[in-house]
Amino acid sequence: MLKAFVTLAALVASATAHYTFPSLVVGGQTTPAWVNVRKTNNFNTQAPVTDVTSPDFRCYDSQTQATAETITVQAGGPLGIMSDGTIYHPGVVNVYMAKAPGDVDGWAGDGAVWFKVYQITAETNGGQSITFPAEGVPGVSFTLPKNLPSGQYLVRMEAIALHVAQSYGGAQFYISCGQVNVVNGGSGTPGPLVSIPGVYTGYEPGILININYPIPKNYTQPGPPVWSG
Repeated sequence: MLKAFVTLAALVASATAHYTFPSLVVGGQTTPAWVNVRKTNNFNTQAPVTDVTSPDFRCYDSQTQATAETITVQAGGPLGIMSDGTIYHPGVVNVYMAKAPGDVDGWAGDGAVWFKVYQITAETNGGQSITFPAEGVPGVSFTLPKNLPSGQYLVRMEAIALHVAQSYGGAQFYISCGQVNVVNGGSGTPGPLVSIPGVYTGYEPGILININYPIPKNYTQPGPPVWSG
């Protein structure tokens, strides 16, 4: 009975409260929607990506052919990414960056150029409980590594909703890519570098997981480790 109830609750939740990430937060100010973030295909529908092999898994902009204005940020300074509501579903967050060879305008981010700069994982208690600190927050904020080299970057937000992730393709990815120009950077070597798509198969234990029943004893964050510089 309990299993049936939690499954039904998850299915009901899956039909509501999707979201996008249209804004950055720079200098304490939230930027207007889709100005410094490339407009995603779901800017109206808010529908997620579920295929980790799709070209849309990178920036979700195949239908919009989106461009954005590049905003200047300081290495070692704060950067935020805001949703158009809240991160409604239980899940985790990864933030990736990729350095363009020059001007980031029109750059696709092909190849093994992406590295992780931030994450919010799940918290477990040996099978007694699992909680998701990212759930319900309007966005995320983090500090850019101070050794991040100067230059222009894509910043990719990835919120992974896990409420119906018990079957392959059930995890929902809410994605966007902002454009930033990092100044006063350092001489670090970000890594490990991964390709997007390519970073996941969809069978990772942090992506293909039943968070409802039985309660997981532990959680493994998908993707490479965070590069902190």
